[in-house]
Amino acid sequence: MLFEFEDSALKPVYEKVNAGTRLSFDDGVTLWKTHDLLGVGYMANLVREKLNGNKTYFIHNRHINPTNICIHSCQFCAFGVKADHPQAYEKSLADIFSDAEKYNDGKVSEFHIVGGLHPDFSFEYYLDMLKGLKERFPSVHIQAFTAVEIEYFSRLINLPLKDTLEKLKVAGLGSIPGGGAEIFAKRVRRKICGEKITGEEWLRVHETAHRAEVRSNATMLYGHLETAEERADHLVRLRELQDRTRGFVTFIPLAFHPENTVLNFLKTTPGQLDLRALAVSRLMLDNFPHVKAFWIMITPEIAQLAQSFGADDMDGTVVEEKIIHAAGAATNQIFHKDQIIHMITESGRKPVERDTLYEQVEELAMEGAC
Repeated sequence: MLFEFEDSALKPVYEKVNAGTRLSFDDGVTLWKTHDLLGVGYMANLVREKLNGNKTYFIHNRHINPTNICIHSCQFCAFGVKADHPQAYEKSLADIFSDAEKYNDGKVSEFHIVGGLHPDFSFEYYLDMLKGLKERFPSVHIQAFTAVEIEYFSRLINLPLKDTLEKLKVAGLGSIPGGGAEIFAKRVRRKICGEKITGEEWLRVHETAHRAEVRSNATMLYGHLETAEERADHLVRLRELQDRTRGFVTFIPLAFHPENTVLNFLKTTPGQLDLRALAVSRLMLDNFPHVKAFWIMITPEIAQLAQSFGADDMDGTVVEEKIIHAAGAATNQIFHKDQIIHMITESGRKPVERDTLYEQVEELAMEGAC
């Protein structure tokens, strides 16, 4: 072992990593608490390169947020508002279809659709949205509706989750995003999103989706009121579900942005925590194929560094993201394909364009290569 750990507590963790042995909850807590960030990053990069080599994936995608009107009032959220709020908006289906065409004439790989729980939108509105997008853009994968939204639909139409998901799937749903997980710990969840479904219910929605052959992503919101132990617990519980279903595709740690939220007394996450979140996730989630550095939340510069701290994906072009920017994110709302490729090659990795499920990929020439 040539690398010298500053924290001797990481040596037994390294021995497990080197042997391919699963890390424990206690190991996870150690990784979150150690001062030796470079040591954690070194181990995460070993795993990253073992799984994905020198590749960094990205996608050509577009975000669509149908409404910011929501029945909930989550303490951490700057996006959701009530119907009488001056910034409230709701989009008609015609608006959404027009939005889909605005960027590159709809020639993208994925539509990523999430929004508030609107008190008046019918389930048919969402089904017609999926059907309309699929009719107009048959080759575009639709990743839509968080577990929170799907559970809400299920209650709205008084059908079991399985049947609700089947209706969405028939209408054009391809996969579901990982939002709404926040942190599973009841203690924190009561404080930041007490009206929202529980962590157990979030896991149940994703397990039901996986059983219905609908794959999904997973997330964790960090940098607010949670502890290292609660972060470790969150990752272990995701890992346990993945053991059962193998339905998760990608894990995305989400940095908390406090501006314009009830929790605005908190500070924006520092870069060291952003890198640590990605590295610890890569080490703990040994059964997840991919870990994504979402550049729009942590800045392009940190996302580049993250490619040596366990991440192997930088998301994509995104286009017109509203939720994180409502909380004060200062990043651009769009990066063009050539900018993403440049970011990846600058980080020393090989850019690979993918589809949502990593089933169709295209390895691109690195800039400056002969």
